[in-house]
Amino acid sequence: MENSTIAFVTAAVQTCLLIEKCSEYERSEWREQMLRLLPILYLRARLLEPEERMMDEDPQRFVTEEDYNYALVGIRNLLGSDDAYIDVFVDRGIYTDEVQTAYISEGLADIYQELKDLAAAFQTAQEAIMHDAVIVCREAFEQHWGQKLLAVMRALHAIQNEELTD
Repeated sequence: MENSTIAFVTAAVQTCLLIEKCSEYERSEWREQMLRLLPILYLRARLLEPEERMMDEDPQRFVTEEDYNYALVGIRNLLGSDDAYIDVFVDRGIYTDEVQTAYISEGLADIYQELKDLAAAFQTAQEAIMHDAVIVCREAFEQHWGQKLLAVMRALHAIQNEELTD
């Protein structure tokens, strides 16, 4: 297994653990840890080389609705009123003046789902499953969770810096 894959999976597992154990942290400490880890996760995902799948079907999904909700509610409870932020996304140069309320907890729960499925695939210790799980996770990064990660980082950064200047 390539070093870039190992580094990505390591960052993914660390992110899952930080999300799962969010109730054990003070709010500002957890945000700081997230702001240190998320850029590394993003970089590690970008450094993965495109590869061909080994299996015909997608790897098994492991994350249940309960797992997803556990992550979502844990983050929501930790962040409280800091969970919501205003998001304006410009898609392929098309600007819209539509402002949407987004939630850090939802963005991180969506990311968690992808990363936890990857981590669970690695627990099978089956080469083809692990290989294809990385590919599926990378594809999902390109399609949706990479943007969510950047939006969450921006929101966390703003909150963290507001507290520092207060």
